[in-house]
Amino acid sequence: MSNDTTKTAPGPILLSDALKTFEALWSPRIVARVNDYDVRISKVRGEHVWHVHEDTDEFFLVLDGTLDIQLRETDGERTVTLARGAVFVVPRGTWHKPSAADGASVLFFEPSGTPSVGDRHDEVPGHVDVTTGHALGS
Repeated sequence: MSNDTTKTAPGPILLSDALKTFEALWSPRIVARVNDYDVRISKVRGEHVWHVHEDTDEFFLVLDGTLDIQLRETDGERTVTLARGAVFVVPRGTWHKPSAADGASVLFFEPSGTPSVGDRHDEVPGHVDVTTGHALGS
């Protein structure tokens, strides 16, 4: 007897291959979904925009390069530097601005539909894609 709710799992995705499918910076691609969360990858260089996610934490994993994340916290500003392989979670409600002077590749976990520029943000520069993520290969 078949179960109509059973899904066939897609094949594995090699992140290095997925990163080769696009060139756009600060324009995340969705590589998988886990429950109600997107697993997104992005190529980054230069500065993003100061922004805040009011209702969700934001998980970063640096796949290649170095990523700096400036944070505005109650006791002042600080910068967290993430090397390849490092993870960091920006707590919900924390203003932050990622940047990568020499470029980086980053993996994020965010609830599906989360805008790349948060719920509130400074003026968005032209090189930052305002999106909830693009399908891989688009």
